[in-house]
Amino acid sequence: MLYIVPTPIWNLEDITYRAVRILKEVDIVACEDTRTSGILLKHYDIEATKISYHSHSGKYKSDKIISLLKEWKDIALISDAGTPGISDPGYALMQDVLAENLEVTALPGPSAVITALSASGMSSHHFLYLWFLPIKKWRQTLLTRLSENKTETVVIYESVHRIERTISDLENYFGPDHKMVVWRELTKKFEEYIRGTILEVSTYFKENPGKVKWEFVVLF
Repeated sequence: MLYIVPTPIWNLEDITYRAVRILKEVDIVACEDTRTSGILLKHYDIEATKISYHSHSGKYKSDKIISLLKEWKDIALISDAGTPGISDPGYALMQDVLAENLEVTALPGPSAVITALSASGMSSHHFLYLWFLPIKKWRQTLLTRLSENKTETVVIYESVHRIERTISDLENYFGPDHKMVVWRELTKKFEEYIRGTILEVSTYFKENPGKVKWEFVVLF
């Protein structure tokens, strides 16, 4: 069986008892980065056989994992952070495994999207998750479409290199008074929600350039 096992976004305490048990019991742990995952596994005294599976693995690696599953091996798929398959290369592996009619099961656990949304104060009854906005192609078209339909909360990720540009674009398309939330340093010691209008959030980062670091979850 292939187990989809969520892992902490950053804080190593954010893992379930069941996830630790499964990682100890499976035959193999497929990791996005074996070095990154090695830190987590060592922390919980998990002596697992690790193989890599990432965005550049290709069909050879997925075929290898499928072959092991057909040998009745139990494999846990983990990513560097959060839930595998959510904006993650594990999605392609799951498609290949399911195409072979092999069993896949998922454990509940950390997700940056849900964690940020749950404490944002914004509507969670109807929301749209878009990963990262397009950098160039389709960016204007997408922002225009989103600005014409303001009935749902939109959640995106953004990098330190583009966060200020994205906030500026949102101000142009949605207006300075549109509400937004930016979450920085997710689950870390100095995590911070910046809530307010787009203008207020933009002003905050201009006045606090030292806060422009790490990756961000943006809700608007």
